[in-house]
Amino acid sequence: MNKCLKIVGCFLLLDFFLLTSLWGQINVAHQKGIVSGEVWKDTDGNVINAHGGGILFNNGKYYWFGEHRPSSGFTTQVGVTCYSSTDLRNWKYEGVALAVSDEAGSDIEKGCIIERPKVIYNQKTGKYVMWFHLELKGRGYGPSRAGVAVSDTPAGPYRFIRSGRVNPGVYPLNMTQEEQKLTWNPKDYEWWTPEWREAVNKGMFVKRDLEGDGQMSRDMTLFVDDDGTAYHIYSSEENLTLHIAELSDDYLSHTGKYIRIFPGGHNEAPAIFKKDGTYWMIASGCTGWEPNEARLMTASSILGEWSQLPNPCVGKDAKITFGGQSTYILPLKDGGYMFMADVWRPKSLSDSRYIWLPVRFNGKGIPFIEWVDKW
Repeated sequence: MNKCLKIVGCFLLLDFFLLTSLWGQINVAHQKGIVSGEVWKDTDGNVINAHGGGILFNNGKYYWFGEHRPSSGFTTQVGVTCYSSTDLRNWKYEGVALAVSDEAGSDIEKGCIIERPKVIYNQKTGKYVMWFHLELKGRGYGPSRAGVAVSDTPAGPYRFIRSGRVNPGVYPLNMTQEEQKLTWNPKDYEWWTPEWREAVNKGMFVKRDLEGDGQMSRDMTLFVDDDGTAYHIYSSEENLTLHIAELSDDYLSHTGKYIRIFPGGHNEAPAIFKKDGTYWMIASGCTGWEPNEARLMTASSILGEWSQLPNPCVGKDAKITFGGQSTYILPLKDGGYMFMADVWRPKSLSDSRYIWLPVRFNGKGIPFIEWVDKW
């Protein structure tokens, strides 16, 4: 009898230590907070693979969508992944929200390039709409398309609808009549010369693409305004100029209303938010996979006149955005905002890291971002 009691006691003691250890691990996961730059794992212990993405808050839960990046190479082999969370720290893998196709010739055929996926919810239709930057298989970055997909549920699966360039045959709202009448032959200009810059600023590439398939669309984000109107913000004109384009009521196409901002500014990776009636946008320069100094822009009307302010990042490594590149700015439940960026590792893109930092505001109400080890 004593021997049996000892055995039972040992098992009980072992169970106690196992449960204590497990509870400690769970506690650490919940207490750790957001630590930028580290390897992040989901609730199953697998490394999170959701780069260049954004977050949708829906019915009390956050849904994080991002590019599934391979360990070698640059093309898309899986698609867009989705993770869910209630606290922005512990993420459950929901699966592949939009999968590449095995069908030869499909716009999203395996081996294409899918970047910067963003998802918004349409209250009128009850649908979840995803837009993303798409390059066709084997075509490099020439096609410069925007792709759209739709789902009945936030985590998907999403049904691919179509891809194409943006607003063919339509001039920007802020391109003057005089500029619309100008004609150029881009082959006559040497890049980066003063004459070339002047032609770019006046819309040389807009005119070129106007008469073709439409405006180029690369790095992008989405924004839904207070009145439910949605906007597609993307890098266009050979990555030289940002466009802000209004989406249709169902969010599945463009209305033809769009503007150019900072022509020739060489901006990409736009991330936008609105606070107290003012629109703010953070973007990066174009230096490939290498980080650079962030740019801050602001406007009182989203399709109005935008002005540029100094780098919003402050402190150590501010001039390289702490080693990252902007991808999204998430409004938080407490009224705050979270800046999201990617630390790209081109030798193994699946090992790229994430930077999530709080957006703060100075005494003049201007946003700024500084490094926080944990929050």
